[in-house]
Amino acid sequence: MQGENTHSVAVGYILWIFGFFGAHRFYFGKPVSGTIYFFTFGLFLIGWIVDLFLIPGMDAKAEVKYESGPVDYTIAWILLTFLGYLGIHRFYMGKWLTGLLWLVTGGLFVVGYLYDYWTLNGQISEVNSQRA
Repeated sequence: MQGENTHSVAVGYILWIFGFFGAHRFYFGKPVSGTIYFFTFGLFLIGWIVDLFLIPGMDAKAEVKYESGPVDYTIAWILLTFLGYLGIHRFYMGKWLTGLLWLVTGGLFVVGYLYDYWTLNGQISEVNSQRA
């Protein structure tokens, strides 16, 4: 169901520490600004500081936008971040075929790994809505 707890404000603040690379923005489903932050060092650290106050709002928007369910967003993001090139996050979502593909190709030669940073929230939401 949408509107339920899908993302964590606490995790958002932890990721904010690395926010000058856009980590918290990717987590809350803002891949375009996450990419901009990645290439501009958090918009030259000014945007990064402003985001300290914007995280609760980003969380609220993510709660409305994404479908809750058996696949936990935070766990999937942790798996993507640390083991994404092995496809472990895809196995966790039940995507066995692409998980195996990521495993044998290093995250589809890193391009798939980057693709998942852009689309993971949508992928999880889709899986959760199919399992509901």
